[in-house]
Amino acid sequence: MMPVLVSTSPLPPSERADYWHSAVSDTFVPLDVVLHQREPAVGEISTECLGPLQISAVEAGPQTVWRHKALISRGGAEYVTVTLQHRGTARLTQDGREALAAPGTFTFCDAGRPYRREQPEDFRFTAFRVPKERLGVSEDDLRTITGTVFSGCTGTSGLVAGYLERLAERASGFDPYTGRQLAMTATDLLAVLVRERQGRLNPCASEAARAMLVRVKAYILRHLADPDLSPERIAAANRMSVRYLHKLFEPEATTVGRWIHRERLERCRRELSRPAGPAPAVSAVAHRWGFVNPSHFSRAFRAAYGMSPREWQTDSRLV
Repeated sequence: MMPVLVSTSPLPPSERADYWHSAVSDTFVPLDVVLHQREPAVGEISTECLGPLQISAVEAGPQTVWRHKALISRGGAEYVTVTLQHRGTARLTQDGREALAAPGTFTFCDAGRPYRREQPEDFRFTAFRVPKERLGVSEDDLRTITGTVFSGCTGTSGLVAGYLERLAERASGFDPYTGRQLAMTATDLLAVLVRERQGRLNPCASEAARAMLVRVKAYILRHLADPDLSPERIAAANRMSVRYLHKLFEPEATTVGRWIHRERLERCRRELSRPAGPAPAVSAVAHRWGFVNPSHFSRAFRAAYGMSPREWQTDSRLV
């Protein structure tokens, strides 16, 4: 799918502000926008979607956007936006905190609560709009990361930023199925980052160990569909011993095998929950996520969710 491009370049400067205001609100969530130039510079937004993930590259002149209660009531509260800053600086204010985003950093903002983002100079950024339900973290978790800045160069956040940047660069080349799977990996990595900020990924571990765990999880998530995925293969691909791989997962009170099993089940659950379109065959969904034995999959699914895969699928489509 080709990106959708919105630009104010065909308009005279006197007409750009109103058009840009509408373009920004239509692309993201309802927002108020004030441009700070007497004759506004050209603004462009290039947008494409990978499954539920919306990726928008934005380039424009100085401006401020903000979201208040009246706009929240008009919709969009179900989204979080992750913004990678490429050029210019931005000041994000939300939940009583203020974050200064410079090139090479990124921020989270929650569209369910008021915020303000000031861009005092020409800028370029890439914004990823993510449904909160896809992150699988609580509102309290989200509240602790808004109005803060993450490095896009080092540690766990650097690994996440690198994945998001590469995903944005290549988004138009993916077929719909591949795009959905890669978007799912992106949301999972963002959730890992939120939990790390909350201190849930072993706060006593070194930054290097936490970053390595995220790298390993990213590798696993990219290869979940392979039924031959094993600790030995994961360790070899990440240039570590199998013993060290198991050690990385110890603080999470699980094993690498159980983590893989849980993530595969979760993807099957999500796919079986889709209400639109023809219902996929349960066996096909199981096979797609690395389960080679249908009976084993059904037993594992019932143990995890309290009903069979087919019962789950039927109930989901009745909602």
